Amino acid sequence: MKLLAVHPGCLMYSKIYLRLEPLGLELVAAAARRDGHDVRIIDLQADRHADYFKIVDGWQPDAIAFSCNYLANLPEILDLAAATKAKLPSCFIFVGGHSASFIAQEILEHSQGSIDCVLKGEGEPSISPLLEAARHDRKSLHLVPGVQTLDGQGPRPLFVNSLDDLMPARDLVRNRRRYFIGVLDPCASIEFSRGCPWDCVFCSAWTFYGRSYRTKSPEVAVEEIARIREPGVFLLDDVAFIQVDHGMRIGELIAQKGIRKKYYLETRGDILLRNKEVFKFWRKLGLEYMFLGIEAIDEEGLQRFRKRVTLSQNFEALEFARSLGVSVAINIIADPSWDRERFRVIREWCMEIPEIVNISVNTPYPGTESWLTESRKLATRDYRLFDIQHAVLPTKLPLEEFYRELVDTQRVLSLKHLGLAALREAAGLAIDRLIHGQTNFVNMLWKFNSVYNPNLQIDDHRQPVKYEISLPPDQHGKVDRQSLYIHTAKGRRGRQIDSSTEAFVESTRMGAD
Repeated sequence: MKLLAVHPGCLMYSKIYLRLEPLGLELVAAAARRDGHDVRIIDLQADRHADYFKIVDGWQPDAIAFSCNYLANLPEILDLAAATKAKLPSCFIFVGGHSASFIAQEILEHSQGSIDCVLKGEGEPSISPLLEAARHDRKSLHLVPGVQTLDGQGPRPLFVNSLDDLMPARDLVRNRRRYFIGVLDPCASIEFSRGCPWDCVFCSAWTFYGRSYRTKSPEVAVEEIARIREPGVFLLDDVAFIQVDHGMRIGELIAQKGIRKKYYLETRGDILLRNKEVFKFWRKLGLEYMFLGIEAIDEEGLQRFRKRVTLSQNFEALEFARSLGVSVAINIIADPSWDRERFRVIREWCMEIPEIVNISVNTPYPGTESWLTESRKLATRDYRLFDIQHAVLPTKLPLEEFYRELVDTQRVLSLKHLGLAALREAAGLAIDRLIHGQTNFVNMLWKFNSVYNPNLQIDDHRQPVKYEISLPPDQHGKVDRQSLYIHTAKGRRGRQIDSSTEAFVESTRMGAD
């Protein structure tokens, strides 16, 4: 079959800091191609809708797979699917990815027939059986593991037996120099492991992977790194170097092969302290940037998020990271219950430390424990607002004031890195990127005020239900979008939950046993 794999566009409030390679889509595409399918990828982070429809009209794929890792991307996917189905009624259209796995039933209902099924869980082991079922008997789609249709759902999602069997089809992605994270520009992505042993209430990694944790063999990991042409590599693992021997062995093989890259990774404070030697070693290999999920600056906040790390450990980890000489970014979760005083305290604390600080908004996501406990309180169920930059729970401050405080805090934290010395460094980096034809970092420096604006965030809440993008009309001349992008309330009396979320959490836990 001719399969077109599609990654949706950038999220507005993160596009100035990063645009990551669609690694998950590349891995699924590689699995399909390995089994004889003709596969193309289009990434709408770097391409336009017009480019997508050019492929649809000219190539006329038999099947189209949309990746939905972020809930806020769903409106775009629904509109593209509807317009495509109008053009190619026999085309098999399905959706997969992290967020899609937890709201499969709702996606199918919203699509009004334009999406044939949702593939839940890891896509690599089920993509070929799904395409074969689509080719020969679409009435049997729901018998494929991980697949859900309006007629029912199949066996629980399959897990990849060995990460060593996976090698992404990077050659299918054009515009490779458009991917970056911060100053790591251009940048490819890689994974050394999948899963997370922790169970933070705001995270769905542990429910998606069923609490499993798997690693790629060091030999295969280094073979993949050697194939990467980009000078920067972002390690996508939820927590890097949980197993010290695994991290050290990969590093030793990189050193033996003489591979020189710049690396950016994410980890936890307690892991950083527990495995100091592996991080020291990777600093010599080219580790230059590190993200630490601090989340809160008090014990109460850490306990509320169930981080299972102490405040003193986090502060000690920051000190150690500084001693390595790496650039460190941290995240703080802004709770809708914050008042002006709390924002002031956060600003003052963040200004006292040298790290780059990102402020995100506490958002219950389908698949997280927060969704099961907090969703009945939601002030909105508009998918477009679930991007950790909008308040979807009631705020203690009036919403307009909450956004003013939030954006003022983000602006202060951004400007602290634009002093005279920082500007000199930024200018040097910008000139270096421009010499090499890279404009991602330069564009990032000027976009903050145009993207982070409290008035824009308020306006987002006032958007009409219809989501407007430049699409050709369907066979009837238009598409009715009334109430299309509202995450409908479901569940038991006294508690609104997505029943498919609960079922998927249970199925993945069972699958890991």
